[in-house]
Amino acid sequence: MPKHDRVVKTWEILTTDEEIEAYLEMSNVFTVKRLYYNDHGPVHSRIVAGSAMAIYKVLYEGGFKPSVVKDGVGDVEDSLAVTLIGAYLHDIGNSVHRTHHPIYSAMIADRVAGKILEPIYGPTKKMYMLKQGVMHIVFCHDEAYTCLTFEGAVAKIADGTDMAEGRARMPYEIGKNDIHALSALAIRRVYVGRGKERPLAIYVYMDSETGIFQVDEVLGRKIATSGLAPYVEVRTYVQGRPWIVRTSR
Repeated sequence: MPKHDRVVKTWEILTTDEEIEAYLEMSNVFTVKRLYYNDHGPVHSRIVAGSAMAIYKVLYEGGFKPSVVKDGVGDVEDSLAVTLIGAYLHDIGNSVHRTHHPIYSAMIADRVAGKILEPIYGPTKKMYMLKQGVMHIVFCHDEAYTCLTFEGAVAKIADGTDMAEGRARMPYEIGKNDIHALSALAIRRVYVGRGKERPLAIYVYMDSETGIFQVDEVLGRKIATSGLAPYVEVRTYVQGRPWIVRTSR
């Protein structure tokens, strides 16, 4: 992987911007407090951003070429910055409404991503092109849409990996006990790494088989519409014992 000076600067700006923080906190107000959904706020954003960087590293070192590079928009570090911003901002539209939130997220990202990129790149043509890459990631994180870029695929799969028990703790404690909450509570931890049969593996450790709902209905649907499904395997473990391996075409 290349040096990450621009990526470090991107992260510093992302995580200290009060406007972005406010929108992410309001996303949780809408989703957790008003709809009793799982976490969609600042903690979720940080987890997804971190997972995206881990997935990116595995695939890049496995020979995958980022779209930003392949299409001549920028270099690998530019691609990493785009992936990081998109992964962090993907759910920001929940601060408006859950319905159509990918559209609202992209609309908000159109402006706030520029705030992040301009101090690094200036008001240049390249900055605006990278911003469009961010908007694509944010819009396509929803399983209703198919990703058209490597960066979007990485962020989308990363979004699906945040399904461990902590994400469902708040809605469960305020009375939500449906399959979404209970299946998330069954999942202890999720890791990403190199696969045995495919380039990328996602390892899911569960206390009970209930967690398979999250694997199939959350992570599985993200992978299926990521554009990278043939290169991903999901390996599940129940109380430490190997269980089901999921793959897609």
